[in-house]
Parts: sequence; structure tokens; C-alpha cells
Amino acid sequence: MLDRLRQFITDVVAPAGADQHVFAEDDYRLAAAALLIHVISLDGEPTAAEKRKLHALLTYRFDLDPARVDALIADAMRAEGEAVDLYRFTSVIMRSVNEEGRLRIIEMMWELVYADGHVSEFEDNVIWRAADLLGISARERVNLRQQVADGSLDSGTVN
Repeated sequence: MLDRLRQFITDVVAPAGADQHVFAEDDYRLAAAALLIHVISLDGEPTAAEKRKLHALLTYRFDLDPARVDALIADAMRAEGEAVDLYRFTSVIMRSVNEEGRLRIIEMMWELVYADGHVSEFEDNVIWRAADLLGISARERVNLRQQVADGSLDSGTVN
């Protein structure tokens, strides 16, 4: 009886499967999603438009079904909440993603920033720092920003 009580308390405090994550810590998709979540969380609670855009970007760019995107977002929110800096994520991306893919991640960041129609100096600064850590030049970063703002991009998936 005491064992059942302990199990009940354990299940209440930490439900079965709570520690299981779908995406590994070294998965570039997790790292990219965590960066995206960080960007939309800078100016407070993400708006409905930002959340929709995040879901759409992850679905399209990583070719995932909606359930996998939900799992990726949940894992990324946890990872982003535990992170102390951007390097945790950018280092994974640098090891796994080619230059074109890294450009797509910066582009995704700009798309999310523009989803609510307002770019804050904090958002701009985080993208600048992330781009620098990802080996993206200032010129490329600014060009991506302008293209996203103008709506003139036709991008593919990240790889």
C-alpha cells in the first residue's frame, strides 16, 4: 500500500513520460526552434500571430506534421527556458547545418519578428548576435531583413 502511495505522489509530481523528449539535444531543429521561441518571447508573451507563424514555419521548413511540430515546440520551450545564452543553440546549428540552411534560420527569425508588425531593438539585437554566431555577415543579415520586410523571399527548407 505504501508503494502505491509513493507511485501516486511520483505520478502527480512528475507524470510518466514527462522527462521524455521527442527531439535530441543535438538536433539542429530543436536548436533552431529554441532560437525562434527566444525571439518571439523577447517582447513579452508571443502573440497569436507569432504562434501561428512559428507553427507554420516549423511545419514547412522542417517538413514536419502538426503533431511533431507541437512536440518540437514543447521541447524547444523547455530548452530555451534552461539556456543561459544563444551559443548553446548556435553551436549545434553550426555543426549540423550548411551556410544556406543557416541563412534560412536567420530568415525564419526575421519572419517571426515581422509577424506582429513591429521590430523591437531587442529582437533586432538578438538576430544580430545569432547571425554573428552562425557565421552570417552583417550584409546578409540586413539583406534578409529587407527581403522579409518587403515580402520578396521564396525560400525552401532548412538542411
